[in-house]
Amino acid sequence: MTTFTAAETRANQRNAVLAGFLGWTLDAFDFFILVFVLLPVAHDFGRSVPAVALTLTASLAMRPLGAFAFGLLADRYGRRKLLIWNILFYSAIEVLSGLAPTYGVFLVLRLLYGVGMGGEWGVGASLALESVPAKWRGVLSGILQEGYAAGYLLAAVAYALIFPHVGWRVMFFVGGLPGLLSLFVIVKVKETEAWRQSRTDWTTYRHAIFAHRKLFLYLIALMAMMNFMSHGTQDMYPTFLRLQRHFSVHATSVITIVSMVGAIAGGLCFGLYSDHFGRKRSMVTAVLLAVLAVPLWVLGSTLGLVLVGAFLMQFMVQGAWGVIPAHLNELSPGQLRAFFPGFAYQLGVLIASSVGYVEALLAQHFSYSQSMGYLAVGLLLIGAAVIAVGPEARGVAFLNEADSAAAK
Repeated sequence: MTTFTAAETRANQRNAVLAGFLGWTLDAFDFFILVFVLLPVAHDFGRSVPAVALTLTASLAMRPLGAFAFGLLADRYGRRKLLIWNILFYSAIEVLSGLAPTYGVFLVLRLLYGVGMGGEWGVGASLALESVPAKWRGVLSGILQEGYAAGYLLAAVAYALIFPHVGWRVMFFVGGLPGLLSLFVIVKVKETEAWRQSRTDWTTYRHAIFAHRKLFLYLIALMAMMNFMSHGTQDMYPTFLRLQRHFSVHATSVITIVSMVGAIAGGLCFGLYSDHFGRKRSMVTAVLLAVLAVPLWVLGSTLGLVLVGAFLMQFMVQGAWGVIPAHLNELSPGQLRAFFPGFAYQLGVLIASSVGYVEALLAQHFSYSQSMGYLAVGLLLIGAAVIAVGPEARGVAFLNEADSAAAK
């Protein structure tokens, strides 16, 4: 066991959470760049909007492969090393996406990007949450998960400030900057003691996977609904604002930024709430309140009402999401803490990956407000039910008692 002073332990806890937060922020930034530039990419490649939206689906569909590979290796060889390689990989693919000469090459690169994106969450979340005291997991889970919303917000800012001047390709070049984060991880973040204690041989590891298969199936169902709710209320929203509501690039960016401020606030509030009142109660409350926000979210008659609706929708949806890193890591066996949450998360993404494409297709026959609104209500209600019937392990120890006391 590695021994640290109290000051060193606190510094490492901060750095681990910061590394997980920034990794997920910059990963999401890279993903959501494409959400904002669907129209110009479609124009330059001579393709329809649904065809380019399919590249979003391609990235989402490949995330389970990344979670599987990076999760297995992180449980075996350590969270820190795999997080570094993951960040370097997805940053390089992002830059190459901006250089793609054809739609076919672009599609392949977005498939590869999905592999990198799929690996980041599970490894980064296990590194961060294994490094912090149990009493702070909920609120720190909210901080960690809302790195996703922060990435969306940064993409909106880049869309407003960069895209009008230099076009969509440079947006992807900017997306390569996260590679520099790997230097921070190398220098500042230590491997977790929880990983050292739970590390095992491949035979025992394989047996642990099959012994917890029922739990794993539930986690997949949970994450499928969480991703249906998240991507169903985010991915096509900028396109809805541009095509149906005819908002300008600037107004679309402002609405998205406001919605992501709501997402970050919701993740922190419901994460803190879950530390005191339970993970499931917090998530169900957030999801049911999101149902009430749907009319304002898609039918607001003025810019002001649209801003309020976008803020409230993401406050609730991402409020529920803010609990997820802590909830999944607490439910997962120690030997499987990088693999189980990450792989279940990304299989859920795979199941939900078509939602943006379905919304785009339905909008060609009805409208974006109808397709997104009705789907959101149904998905939110089903999601609340799936959350409610599952288990909970709030505050479970990641370390043995002596080591747990030393880490506080």
